[in-house]
Amino acid sequence: MKFSEQWLREWVNPAISSDELVAQITLAGLEVDDIEAAGGEFSGVIVGEIVSAEQHPDADKLRVCQVSDGTTETQVVCGAPNARVGIKVAFATVGAVLPGNFKIKKAKLRQQESFGMLCSGAELEISEENDGIMELAVDAPVGTDIRDYLNLNDQIIDVDLTPNRGDCLSIAGLAREVGVLNSVDVQGPELKELAPQIEDVFPVKVSAPEHCPRFLGRVLNNINLNTASPLWLQEKLRRCGVRSIDPVVDVTNYILLEMGQPMHAYDLNKLNGSVIVRMASQGENLILLDGQKIELDQETLVIADNEGVLGLAGIMGGADTGVGSGTTNVFLEAAFFNPISIAGKARNYGLHTDASHRFERGVDYDLQRKAMDRATLLLQSIVGGEAGPIVEQVSADHLPTESQVSLRKARLEALLAYKIDDAQVLDILTRLGLTLVASDDASWTFNAPSWRFDMAIEADLIEEVARVYGYNNLPSTNPVASMEIPANAEVQRPLSILRRHMVSRGYQEAITYSMVEPGLLAKFDDQNKPVELVNPISADMAVMRTTLWPGLVKALQHNQNRQQSRIRLFETGQRFIPSDQGLQQQDVFAGLIYGSRNPESWHGKAENVDYFDIKGDLETLLAIGSQEFSFVATKHLALHPGQSAAIQLDGAVVGFVGAMHPGLAKDLGLQGPVFMFEVDLAAISLGVLPAYQTLSKFPEMRRDLAIVLDQKTSVAEVTSVIEASAGKWLNAVRLFDVYQGQGIENGQKSLALGLTWQHPERTLTDDEVNQWVEQVVTHLAENAGASLRG
Repeated sequence: MKFSEQWLREWVNPAISSDELVAQITLAGLEVDDIEAAGGEFSGVIVGEIVSAEQHPDADKLRVCQVSDGTTETQVVCGAPNARVGIKVAFATVGAVLPGNFKIKKAKLRQQESFGMLCSGAELEISEENDGIMELAVDAPVGTDIRDYLNLNDQIIDVDLTPNRGDCLSIAGLAREVGVLNSVDVQGPELKELAPQIEDVFPVKVSAPEHCPRFLGRVLNNINLNTASPLWLQEKLRRCGVRSIDPVVDVTNYILLEMGQPMHAYDLNKLNGSVIVRMASQGENLILLDGQKIELDQETLVIADNEGVLGLAGIMGGADTGVGSGTTNVFLEAAFFNPISIAGKARNYGLHTDASHRFERGVDYDLQRKAMDRATLLLQSIVGGEAGPIVEQVSADHLPTESQVSLRKARLEALLAYKIDDAQVLDILTRLGLTLVASDDASWTFNAPSWRFDMAIEADLIEEVARVYGYNNLPSTNPVASMEIPANAEVQRPLSILRRHMVSRGYQEAITYSMVEPGLLAKFDDQNKPVELVNPISADMAVMRTTLWPGLVKALQHNQNRQQSRIRLFETGQRFIPSDQGLQQQDVFAGLIYGSRNPESWHGKAENVDYFDIKGDLETLLAIGSQEFSFVATKHLALHPGQSAAIQLDGAVVGFVGAMHPGLAKDLGLQGPVFMFEVDLAAISLGVLPAYQTLSKFPEMRRDLAIVLDQKTSVAEVTSVIEASAGKWLNAVRLFDVYQGQGIENGQKSLALGLTWQHPERTLTDDEVNQWVEQVVTHLAENAGASLRG
């Protein structure tokens, strides 16, 4: 918003310079984007009057004028088409300096001497109008310096306001801010209530009160639009970036800038029946004031009469009922529209107006009657006319309610880390418009003003106090706290170690979305119903993942589509499992491999990975914690039924590992076999503290056993039986051969195992070891159905 510094200082005039004022309001949150002078840099330009104007004898487009400066008459040759007798003009005398350091000298134009120059607004950098010389008011005092006459020693300040500060989109709102920042009283114009001079009214109906809780209208008859807007009004509008059109439009724009209340004026003689505030019908057409024809939809609030739409509510009026040169009777409108009802509607039609900018942010819902009386008095002082009574339609149920907010003194001091005097706090908040309704030693309670929609909770008041007091005035204090370093359990393995280990195995870390496609997730997990998002980004990100595998597989697809032949990925993240106790967010560690076992090289065979590659990688990861994990054959929806295992810790399943089910791989269009694992992160992060154990100085004793047993019996079962029966000095059990074929019956397999014993304090005897071997053979026969081969 652009505003004139002089206009602001008519309301509040603190004893600070322009630069200090700009810095002050910027620090208060009203950021200044630009500052420019109200006029260009020039001197020697005065108010002149053309007393004669004759055609140049040698040029069709030039006129020879006699210009009076109040004491003498000077000849000036001028080419402006509007140069005529009796008008007051901007007269640059000989020796004057115009913007751009252009000096006015005596000159001859087609043999006629010229002693000066009659200037346009553009030549003085006052306006952009350059189609003729600048015409001043008929009562402009001849001979007066034009800078003094137009009060051009002024600054135009452009502020960029945040959406919550719609209350500052007016001179009144800015004056409140400057007043409270400097503890200076605001002296605005006296607002008088105007008594009606006639009884004429025009009926108003509001059929959408939830969108327009308050609508005011007033008839103003017998106005004279042949009168031009006074210079002070035109200049104030110009310096705020608004072009002067006619007195009625200028006054409505002036009220918008001064008070922040958008208004509109209709030609009363063009209205039919009554003014109706309603929602548009689908397909209705409207020609706007700017000449644009639009087709309305049923979500748009409009102002209409009995015959059709008159304008877009809170945005722009229609051309058919606009005020023109022949208008003698007008109907003035001032309304409060629900900000939500106006927000975005202007953009839907490719529009952005000063009115919509304010209504979208919220206009003071208690301002309409004051604005109506102020506008009526200004209009009557310029164009005359008789005013009728105000017609008001209001729905109290739909108007905003007055917010009551409590502010605790202790809370204020705690958040600011500084004690501000109670009297100063009260002064700040009351100058901002809050009304104190209750107070005690611990707190105050205020009613928020009707123009501040952003004051609803205690934090809002604390922010206002800090902002006005000045953040730079608050002392800088270092936080004081007792900081205890939390104990870091030695058994806990940091995630960074697990990540580095996987990288050392040739894996790359992936990060995938927590939201996945429902159909894809169902192919990997049929045990948990995923949490559905209320407002998903897209259909393929509609549910929260219950496993990390879908994201990793999508990454695999992405890489395979780009001709990557060897892929090893891992990811750490959360899966989201609904339960009776609520949503469980579990940290898990997952990975997959595909392609060749080793990077492409000139030596060695090119072999693809298999189940034992990923199981081996996983076992090295599990070994970091030194816990006893076991792998138990199992079935899983996403895994190959013959190449899948559950990972168990103390009998509880903490993860799965295996080959992707061939049907699933085909369904997803994946190339070659893919192997995956997923394990609970908490289980693999918790290790066992290492304990010192003396190395035995005595030799080991080894016995090899070759046993035949059912091929369905796992090595883990065999190892478990051996460990339970081989005595306490058993040191290791190693499988070094598996055989099926000639000499072994169908459905059977042969396992070759090496058993090692070692005593810490003496050498074991053959008799002792042979006795343990016999026990092992006996227990294997009883518990695993195994017999010695041969």
